[in-house]
Amino acid sequence: MKVLQIKLSRMEVFCYLVWDEVSGDGALIDPACDVPRLLEKARKARVAITHVINTHHHADHTAGNAEVIRATGARLCIHAKDAPSLGRMTHRAFARMLGGKGSPKPHRLLKDGDVVRFGATSLTVLHTPGHTPGGICLYSPGHLFTGDTLFVGAVGRTDLSGGDTRQLIEAIHTKIYTLPGETIVWPGHDYGDTPTTTIKEQKKSNPFT
Repeated sequence: MKVLQIKLSRMEVFCYLVWDEVSGDGALIDPACDVPRLLEKARKARVAITHVINTHHHADHTAGNAEVIRATGARLCIHAKDAPSLGRMTHRAFARMLGGKGSPKPHRLLKDGDVVRFGATSLTVLHTPGHTPGGICLYSPGHLFTGDTLFVGAVGRTDLSGGDTRQLIEAIHTKIYTLPGETIVWPGHDYGDTPTTTIKEQKKSNPFT
């Protein structure tokens, strides 16, 4: 699996283009904005975007859904507990502030343990509630895309609607910190000293966990 980390122009968001090298099929994880730039990067890498995967419903991770899907025909995937929030008025309003639109309905409702496949590559869904009820991480051996669950030296906010600190910390310890220590953590925002980290490093040094 190939990974391209793309820092977007607003709110220090990281979007990820991940793809199977043999087939050229791939996914965009959390396309919040800058969609023409995202599509151009996919074109240069010769990637056919077959899936859009949202780690959670917040507009700073989903505002570009509609534009990407319209351009590529990709299938939208999000956890079942976060899917209803994509259609709410507050979500559409925030998405417009980020230059996007309200998201279309998802094609696939995810749950813990589901696998999203593109080509010979797959991502396993880890349900990690706490930032939102349907927050997820996406795991492929050696790589973990953590959205707003775990950052470099920090964790996601739990003071927003649907947040739960106990759930978040429990999810980090039972779903993330049980993975191999050398696993690269690809966070949803550029909030730390480095753009990536490892599970081993976060277990040792993250003051919030």
